[in-house]
Amino acid sequence: MQARGSSKSENKTNTAASVDDDLEREVYGVLGVPIDNIDITTALGKIRTAAAKRRPFLISTANLNFLATSQVDAEFRTSLLQSELCTADGMPIVWIARLLGIPVRERVAGSDIFEELKLSRDPGSKLKVFLFGGAEGVAESACKNLNARSGGLTCVGSLSPGFASVEEMSVDSVFDHINSSGADFLAAALGAKKGQTWLLRNHDRIKTPVRVHLGATVNFQAGTIERAPTRVQKLGFEWLWRIKEEPHLWQRYWGDGLVLLRLLLTRVVPLMVIAGRARFKRDKKSQELNIEKTEDDKTIIFSLNGAAVASNIGNITPCLQAAVAVPKDIVINFSNTSHIDARFLGLLSMLNKQLGKRRLKLTCARVPRRVEKIFRLSGFQSLLGQS
Repeated sequence: MQARGSSKSENKTNTAASVDDDLEREVYGVLGVPIDNIDITTALGKIRTAAAKRRPFLISTANLNFLATSQVDAEFRTSLLQSELCTADGMPIVWIARLLGIPVRERVAGSDIFEELKLSRDPGSKLKVFLFGGAEGVAESACKNLNARSGGLTCVGSLSPGFASVEEMSVDSVFDHINSSGADFLAAALGAKKGQTWLLRNHDRIKTPVRVHLGATVNFQAGTIERAPTRVQKLGFEWLWRIKEEPHLWQRYWGDGLVLLRLLLTRVVPLMVIAGRARFKRDKKSQELNIEKTEDDKTIIFSLNGAAVASNIGNITPCLQAAVAVPKDIVINFSNTSHIDARFLGLLSMLNKQLGKRRLKLTCARVPRRVEKIFRLSGFQSLLGQS
């Protein structure tokens, strides 16, 4: 009985930590994708903490292909919204953020995360990794290469499922193989759409705490393809290098480029115009935010009077953290809200994530047309109950 009580206490502690972590993350809503403003050192610290505590920690590394796919695939977008960390992997994401005035200045690529973990010389931060995916024999070669040198990663297993479907890879034998390895870090390489879907659908069956889809990283580690030089990466031309290494990728990059152009013209430019107008009209009083709270037996209502923008995040975050601790639905009343920005949309997406875990509901009510337009252009119309 004592052990059972201890387990419940530990679950409550993990739940509380999850709430605090999500609502305190500096997340920005970028065209429907939650992007963490984080540097690689902080990201590595979060990974090591999650591994040490054996806490489920899904990482998504958003590049242009992730952004393009999220526009048309709701389940793929959900995998990003449900992640514990979503970094700006590709330079196009960083460029879009700059255009929108979002302070995401650093690219944090999945391959760089893996490389930094591998190069660590701190014995206390050594992690056990399992490689899942890649062409036949590639994960096995990568595993051997990792173990041939001392470093921060020890490979404790690999598995190549071939061209199996998500359903075919979601069987007990696969999870028995992965979970029995005792790995701290699961690196999947299945193709972005398949990999994110597999990780999302099997979140509760995977016991490895840190899990991430890393695309070509397994190939880089195996030596089957070469990664672009650092200078090429920083200039944003890694995609050209990838085409040189894997010519068949040109079709994907062409399609993603067309999506980027469309998003720039139809979403990014209009958001820039709206932000410019808001800055033109800005004065100290118009940037203030007053929060009124009312509640009944089932619902907590927050009425936002003023600007729902980054400078006011510190005012509302403690209110939301306290509210999420109570088993009630939350309603945000926007009737007197003058403006909303990407930082506030990021906070709302994290609030929605936490309430969803508890089978509770977030409702954005009485949204003025000017604010609704920002929700829609930013790709977060789902928070309004729109598809």
